[in-house]
Amino acid sequence: MCPKWCKRISDHDPPRSVTIPMAQLIRFFLIAYGLSWLIWSPLWLPAFGVMGLPVLPLNHALGGLGPMLAAFICSAREDGKAGVGRSLRSMVDARAPSLMAVALLAPVVLLAVGMLFVEGPFDAGGILRTKEFPAMGFISFLLYNLFFFGFGEEVGWRGFALPRMQQSMNALWASVLLTFFWALWHWPLFLYRPGYTSMDAAGITGWLFSLLTGSVLLTWLFNSSRGSLLVVAIFHATVDIAFTCEAATPAVVGILGALITMWGIAVVFIFKPKDLSRIPRVIE
Repeated sequence: MCPKWCKRISDHDPPRSVTIPMAQLIRFFLIAYGLSWLIWSPLWLPAFGVMGLPVLPLNHALGGLGPMLAAFICSAREDGKAGVGRSLRSMVDARAPSLMAVALLAPVVLLAVGMLFVEGPFDAGGILRTKEFPAMGFISFLLYNLFFFGFGEEVGWRGFALPRMQQSMNALWASVLLTFFWALWHWPLFLYRPGYTSMDAAGITGWLFSLLTGSVLLTWLFNSSRGSLLVVAIFHATVDIAFTCEAATPAVVGILGALITMWGIAVVFIFKPKDLSRIPRVIE
C-alpha cells in the first residue's frame, strides 16, 4: 500500500512530501538519543563529576534498546498499532533465507580468514568465546547481541530511519547520512566504554569509516531482503561478535576491518548507488 504522502507527490506538492518525513526523522532521532543517553547516564556522567547514580544490571546493553523504542513510539504516533505491527512482523521476516545465512556466517568466515593471516597459534575456539562475558556461551552471547544491539538498534536505524531517507535520496547517500546520526548516538561511549575511551584521532577516523562500511552493507541486506529487520539484526549481532570475541586480537581486527571494507566497496560497485540492491530500495 502506498503511504499517504505518496499521493502528495503525485499531486505536485513537493514541500509536504519532503517536510513530513523530515519531521518524522527529527522526532525519531531526538527520542532515540534521549532514551539511550538517559539509560547510559550513570555510566557517562561520572566523567563530568556526577557520581553515585545507580547502575542497572546490563546497563550498557539496555541503552542499546533506545532506537527500537523510539521507532515504536514514532510508528505508533504516526500509524497507530498498524505501524508497530509492521515493525514486529519485519523482525520475524524469514523470507530471505540465503541473506540470513550470509548475515549469520559471513562475519565469522571473514574473522577466520583474518586469523589465517596472523602468525601464531590458530585458536578456532576463540571465535566462540567472548571477552566481555567469558562465562557466557556462544549461543547466549549471540542472542544477547541480537536482542540488545541487533534489534535494539536496527529496528530504529534501518527499520524506521532508512526507508524515510530513501524517499528523497538514493540508497548510498541515505547510508552516508544515516552513518552521521548513527555515529552521534555513540558519543557517550567515548566517556566510559573500554575500546572507545582509548581512541585517538586516527582511531576515531577508522571507527567512523567502519560505521560507514557497515551502513552500506546493512542497507544492501535491508533492501535486498525487501525490508527484513531479522536479516539486518542478525548481521549487526554477528559483526559485533566477530570484533569482540577472544580470537579478535588487534592484528586480526585490523584485517577483519579491511576485508569488510572491501566487501562494502564491492557492494557499491556491483549493486550501484541508487538501490544498493538488485530490486528497488525500500521506502516508507
